Amino acid sequence: MAGSIMPLPIMLEEEEDRKAYEKLEAPKTIVCRFGYLREIAELPYSGDAKPGCGSKMVIRTKRGIEMAEMLTTVCNNSGCSKSISRDQMLQYIDNSGGKDYPYFNQGKVLRVATIEDLNEQSHLDESKTGKIIFGRQTIREMDLPMKLVDVEQLLGGERIIFYYTSEDWVDFRELVRVLAAEYQTRIEMHQVNARNEARLVADYEKCGQHCCCKQFLKVLKPVSMRSAKVQKATLDPTKISGRCGRLMCCLRYEDQTYTELQKRLPRKQTAVETEDGLGVVIDTQILTQLVLVRLDDNPGALQAYPLENITILKKEEVQARREQLEEKAAQQKSEAFRRPAPKPRPQRESGDKKPQATAQTPEADNANAESGEQRKPRRRRRRRKPGDAGDANTNNTPQAASDDKSGNNDQPRDQAQATGGEGEQGADGPRKKRRRRRR
Repeated sequence: MAGSIMPLPIMLEEEEDRKAYEKLEAPKTIVCRFGYLREIAELPYSGDAKPGCGSKMVIRTKRGIEMAEMLTTVCNNSGCSKSISRDQMLQYIDNSGGKDYPYFNQGKVLRVATIEDLNEQSHLDESKTGKIIFGRQTIREMDLPMKLVDVEQLLGGERIIFYYTSEDWVDFRELVRVLAAEYQTRIEMHQVNARNEARLVADYEKCGQHCCCKQFLKVLKPVSMRSAKVQKATLDPTKISGRCGRLMCCLRYEDQTYTELQKRLPRKQTAVETEDGLGVVIDTQILTQLVLVRLDDNPGALQAYPLENITILKKEEVQARREQLEEKAAQQKSEAFRRPAPKPRPQRESGDKKPQATAQTPEADNANAESGEQRKPRRRRRRRKPGDAGDANTNNTPQAASDDKSGNNDQPRDQAQATGGEGEQGADGPRKKRRRRRR
């Protein structure tokens, strides 16, 4: 059955988009961007079409009929997703430059660009290169102190605009006559500065993005070296300069934030109080809000503290605070001397350590004897017993004589008798020496 065939999902989506498009109303005013300098205009629209953002439009301005790009529509309420309210539009203009913002309302939107309009604009863009070559050749022949940057030709053919740069005033009346005779149309000479030159011909910047002046920045305010110093960027002009040769516009984006954060930090050589004592500020870090301090107690070391952990002191407070800290240190030192010395801790006896021998009194010996404990006898060291011949030789040595003279004759009698007996045994023959036993 033919009625049972369901449409494809993509057809359903297209049907929903078609119904949503039919519910929309044609806009009354359209905000467009036109020209090589990308100027903004809010122009009335009386057509029945419902264009979307990015659509190509044919408009009439004070310069003539030209091609433009639709940005958005303006309505009383910003409920629809493709429009903004007038309050939002005015607020955006105020934040983007105010009176200096290139915003126009003289003109009218004629129609949505057709295929013929797009082809004609493409043909004009292709012929632009020949106009630039002819213009530069004519300037060189007339020896004029000017540089031709770009050429813009309007869609209606009312005029051709030549953009040039020059440091001085140039009398280009003869040049205009030659160009008008060549192209049979009105010639307009428009002088631009270095930043507008970059807006016309530049494409990408060092950061990899499109140049701000060409992408969205409409009001080109001057940028000073102070912004680079506050942000602690490199002061090398070649590294902080853009395509125009001037300081990059992005240095101005965060200038207000850096300025507000810098006001909270103390200046250099300011006396501050930290948790470690008094010190002097050496340097600061704006984004991290850290303060590098050189302490008075340790001048050779530098310490970084968060801003909330330090106290900024005035000149009259520094000496008073220093005296208070000295008194407090002296009081703590005196209290340390008054404290009693800590008692020594008892040493723990390890199991591997041998007990030390203590001398026992006779009463202790008697007590041990009564208790049945017997004291182990002490072994004496055995002495060598030389023979009689050895004793005779020993007695005849000078050492023995000196011992006799010094009165070393305190040997016991039984030891002397034993020595004599051994001498009698040694008379028969030399006795074999006995080796000392090692313990």
